[in-house]
Amino acid sequence: MLTSNLADLFALMVFGHMLGDYPLQGAFLSRAKNRSDPLPGTPWYQALAAHAIIQGGIVGIITGSLVLALLETVIHALIDDAKCRNKIGFNLDQLLHILCKLLWIGLLVIWT
Repeated sequence: MLTSNLADLFALMVFGHMLGDYPLQGAFLSRAKNRSDPLPGTPWYQALAAHAIIQGGIVGIITGSLVLALLETVIHALIDDAKCRNKIGFNLDQLLHILCKLLWIGLLVIWT
């Protein structure tokens, strides 16, 4: 873990999430990951995986945990896919992503 202060760790993960969900996702991945309205010639699942892997990589870099990186990748993809299929709205999507960061911190506390 790169920091021992849990508030700092949470802040870094929220910052990383915002970085990954906005500038690093961009318009292409944002649209291409949507199975309900895919870009022609772009497999939606590849775009969704690329975005989720970016998010997982950010968590892995910040926490130093490959397990948390993999968990973030899978959960992020599931949440975003639910949003793209109109099962949840934008605000719930963002809330769930932030709650995951709290869960990752909880798991780090338990594991260390």
